[in-house]
Amino acid sequence: MQIAVNAIFLQKTSLEGYGWFVQEVFKRLVNQHPEHEFIFVFDRPYNESFVFAKNVTPVVVKPAARHIFSFKYWYDLKAPMALKKFQPAIWVQPYGFCSLTTKTPQLMVVHDLAFLHYPKFISWHQRWYYQRFTPKFLKKAKQIVTVSEFSKQDILLHYPVEANKLSVVHGAAREGFDPLDWGSKDATKASYADGREYFLFVGGVHPRKNLMNLLKAFSLFKKWQHSNMKLLVVGRLAWQYGDIVEKLKTYKYREDVVMLNYVSEQTLTQLTASAYALVYPSFFEGFGLPILEAMQSGVPVITSNTSSMPEIAGEAALFASPDDPDAIAKQLLLIYKDESAREKLIEAGKLRAASFSWDDTANKFWEAILKTVEN
Repeated sequence: MQIAVNAIFLQKTSLEGYGWFVQEVFKRLVNQHPEHEFIFVFDRPYNESFVFAKNVTPVVVKPAARHIFSFKYWYDLKAPMALKKFQPAIWVQPYGFCSLTTKTPQLMVVHDLAFLHYPKFISWHQRWYYQRFTPKFLKKAKQIVTVSEFSKQDILLHYPVEANKLSVVHGAAREGFDPLDWGSKDATKASYADGREYFLFVGGVHPRKNLMNLLKAFSLFKKWQHSNMKLLVVGRLAWQYGDIVEKLKTYKYREDVVMLNYVSEQTLTQLTASAYALVYPSFFEGFGLPILEAMQSGVPVITSNTSSMPEIAGEAALFASPDDPDAIAKQLLLIYKDESAREKLIEAGKLRAASFSWDDTANKFWEAILKTVEN
């Protein structure tokens, strides 16, 4: 069987949520199923590290699909034309879009419906594209995978999708996110935080990730505690970041906020495992991978009480309303002052992270592939 995979987010220098999911799933599937050929469809030159095995055939289809007009051209014209010579049994679409013209059965992954709940956090043309075409994509796809029970129910609530067409396939923490010894932690703190303890924020600098309210909460924490704790922000400047950049210029504790932009995976694992706590106050997430990666690293987590985050974190995290900086600050204070509670969260987090597995994810995704082909 030939299996086409949309691989446009497998980019070595900017591998983020969608790309990590595809990498972790398909580096397993191509090795577990050498009898099948996997056609990875890229929209630009690719890194050879993404050709996971001999049964992967990389195909580059230009132009790059990175805005709404190029999406339509790439998905509906260029990529289907390129795949005609392969005649794949299925085309996997992992990014919430699919082709409306192809006759190849498609398995589409929808991570979340954030554009419905927070439309102001994306540009008007992206909002228009999502609102206009998501119903068509959901209808066109033969099967749909989503990454949490929350997202599944959200899709069923807003769109006329048959429940048997939709399956939940969770992600998991990646390999390499493990606890560090004290010496390694101290070295990381010395390199990035002037040797101090720090709270860690991981995610693009984007309104939905809620860095602004975290800064307000951090300010309250500093006011109440008079601590030398730092806040490290790891993530690229993604969208509508101007307000945050301007606020930092006059922010009272700006010397204690370290903006690190996008970092390598090795650096991220070190920063995560060396943190005093991960603070993940996003307004809305379909899954929330940094939660599990921090837990697996032996780091306690403070996260939001909204969307999928309580489902993913279970009882192994502290929660706060993302709209309430005071509530976030109180959780920062609690985890800072109560070492016993912090240790309990660390142990509970390790157990919680261990209940998610990329091997299980890959197996369930393979079931969805077979179901798509059978249908």
